[in-house]
Amino acid sequence: MPHDDIKSPQAATTAPRKQPLDGIRVLDLSRVLAGPWCTQNLADLGAQVIKIERPGTGDDTRSWGPPFLRDTTGRDTSESAYFLCANRNKQSVAIDMSSREGAALIREFAKTSDVVVENFKVGGLSKYGLDYVSLSEINPRLVYCSVTGFGQTGPLSQRAGYDFLIQGMGGLMSITGEPDSMPGGGPEKVGVAVTDLMAGMYATTGILAALMEREKSGLGQHLDIALLDCQLAMLANQSTNYLTTGIAPERMGNAHPNIVPYQTFAAADGHLILACGNDSQFRSICTAMNLPELALDARFATNSARSINRLELLPQLEAAFMTRTRDAWIDAFEACGVPCGPINDVAQAFSSPQAKARGAVREIAHRLAGIAPTVASPLRLSATPVQYNQAPPMLGEHTAETLRDVLGMSDAQVGKLMNSGVIGGMTQAANDD
Repeated sequence: MPHDDIKSPQAATTAPRKQPLDGIRVLDLSRVLAGPWCTQNLADLGAQVIKIERPGTGDDTRSWGPPFLRDTTGRDTSESAYFLCANRNKQSVAIDMSSREGAALIREFAKTSDVVVENFKVGGLSKYGLDYVSLSEINPRLVYCSVTGFGQTGPLSQRAGYDFLIQGMGGLMSITGEPDSMPGGGPEKVGVAVTDLMAGMYATTGILAALMEREKSGLGQHLDIALLDCQLAMLANQSTNYLTTGIAPERMGNAHPNIVPYQTFAAADGHLILACGNDSQFRSICTAMNLPELALDARFATNSARSINRLELLPQLEAAFMTRTRDAWIDAFEACGVPCGPINDVAQAFSSPQAKARGAVREIAHRLAGIAPTVASPLRLSATPVQYNQAPPMLGEHTAETLRDVLGMSDAQVGKLMNSGVIGGMTQAANDD
């Protein structure tokens, strides 16, 4: 067949492609960060995410401020910046699950859902008939994801788990911060809730895998995602450093346990990061710093040798770095292909030309604020890109319409439930605005 007759799949159709998870319905019973981070990923990929919240209070993080989103007059709204980070593209439905009628409504949603995500204590939903066993009986195709601190089994399974706690118990704080021998030394937590975030990412991956498997078996399954498990897994090379030697790694500040030089250095007017990944880059560093003798020294010629002899190498590099400015060193290393860069604060990171070129900040229409800022998803799909259609919702913003559209309830039925307190809608102030 002539090559001209071969058409690419992309060229075979001009019809726009739907988002990857279009047609998937997610019942989100989670709150705070790990679960909502997962369901925001699913929503970004096109799933319909119905976020069930407590009437009157909603997700705990709605009140985790300041800062709060400001309305069009510059006044604080009830929407915290924390809540905004993990709840875009979702529908908020306020239901009192502790009531018999509320739990029954949620079970009705589960009948037509593909995924449930929850982060209650182990066994906490069974009294409402919302646990995996109960819901899988009425919907065998349901992919049910439980996110907890310690998992569904083990001696700590009944304990609540929080990111800060797990960072400590899972070993991360033992390798974060300056050594005890240094000023300010001691264990440090990471500046963002990385254990929650990684649990949310692992949950996302597991859910997508379970949905793929369901295409073959026709059945759902239960995902048991534990923050502690995720923390141990994300220790990565540090964990295998321990497992292969029996020696627990220690805090090294900004230095790397396996690569040298791979850390921060103080220049004449500020700090920079130097990330030397191989021996060729080290030779380039030595040339740029006018220290060719170091590249020829057997103690430093290979990464293994540099790691063993780092205490002899680093003082020589540190002294040389003080002779020029930070930007002068960055220019010199960039010219010879050595990875390096400044240490930006958050404002500088977002205002950098690279972040702007990548569209790191997006804006979404918001009922109270006019627009709400959001950080762009790092998922960049060429044919089915992430859509930013819905700002993080007001509490109960979609209660009535979702009960009508998904469960087929009449306005009279919705009104009766609203009057009884089983469900809630937006506050009058939010409606007025």
